[in-house]
Amino acid sequence: MRPILTAEIIAVGSELLTPTRIDTNSLAITARLEEHGIRVRAKAVVGDSRDDLGAVFSSALVRSDLVVLSGGLGPTDDDITRDVVADTLKRPLREDPALVERLRARFARRGLQMPEINRRQAMVPDGAEVIPNPNGTAPGLWLEQDGRIVVLLPGPPRELGPMMEALMRERLAPRSGEARLLTRIVRVAGQTESHAEEIARPFFEGWTSGPRPIAVTTLASPGSIDFHLTLRSERPADGMARLNEAVRALVQAFGEDAYTDDERPMEHVVGSLLAERGYTVAAAESCTGGLLTSRLTDVPGSSAYVQLAVIAYSNQAKIDLLSVPGDLIAAHGAVSEPVAQAMATGVRTRAGTTLGIGITGIAGPGGGTLEKPVGTVAIAVEGPWGSHVRTRLLIGSREHIKFWATQVALDDVRRLVLRERQQAR
Repeated sequence: MRPILTAEIIAVGSELLTPTRIDTNSLAITARLEEHGIRVRAKAVVGDSRDDLGAVFSSALVRSDLVVLSGGLGPTDDDITRDVVADTLKRPLREDPALVERLRARFARRGLQMPEINRRQAMVPDGAEVIPNPNGTAPGLWLEQDGRIVVLLPGPPRELGPMMEALMRERLAPRSGEARLLTRIVRVAGQTESHAEEIARPFFEGWTSGPRPIAVTTLASPGSIDFHLTLRSERPADGMARLNEAVRALVQAFGEDAYTDDERPMEHVVGSLLAERGYTVAAAESCTGGLLTSRLTDVPGSSAYVQLAVIAYSNQAKIDLLSVPGDLIAAHGAVSEPVAQAMATGVRTRAGTTLGIGITGIAGPGGGTLEKPVGTVAIAVEGPWGSHVRTRLLIGSREHIKFWATQVALDDVRRLVLRERQQAR
């Protein structure tokens, strides 16, 4: 029996090509397949077009051992998946009487008569096996042809999820062999993507060659560069040891800029540092509007270190709530390092915390000037052993700038605490 090594996923439905509906099924399917070493080599979203779906499905059959299609199994004319698959595989559709009775019984349990249109869901290609759907009317289908496996699953996630779990356990995992896809992630702050790539690239050549190659993917997001290291191994313990060795080399190369190698977001990393040292923190936010505090308090147990937050959006609020001198604002402007520093000092003094954070900036899309364009953000972090204040010019939408500013602020807290800890040793 041919092992399943590679897979492709096809999400069917014109609604998935609009900005109002996101294909989450492909993510869930990918996660389950990769747990068992089945590499997803391609994904596609196809509208309700027989020609388009036929073309995409045909090409997937050539490339991959397994093709999983989700959606398009309903009773209406635009539910085309079973018809296209049957036509492509040249397997005629025939009504399954047992399925018809199951559908009638399902409607009857709800006190309803089954519409005749639902008989379409009982049409099965020759040789296909029916996959029971305990949560809906659309059964799944399993077909094998020319060494390839084709799986059809319904679109609603509450139906697809349990069916995929059962498939994985009963049919797919036993066919995937002993190999597993292993992944480690190293996250880096304070670097641009190109600079981070320059630092990491010398390691890549040694990792991507040889009998156990490591695939490296670089992903950039506001304030973070992620290196995804993936290895397929039939001996997971040996494979993970190789991955761990690569991670250690990457972390050493980046030093303090590498803020985690265990997939935690920045707020979790900072929270652990604060809790470990017994430090407390207070935040004064202007342009970020409470986002920094929201991220800090997203971490379970954050009440141990988050003490106070002040959203001082107006100049008067900065004066009244944070004791920022009015003449300081007049001299330097609300978006300036002196004001950010005064905000950090003011909130720290008011809360009596170990650390104070001040953020002030221009998130846009309006409000910028030639001297201080949109994206200008001043960030200050103050502690008993010193302070750090800097101005950044961040690029992107209002949402991007706000998030990026909080990422920089959290990273500044992290670095300040790390350096203090090193000095204490």
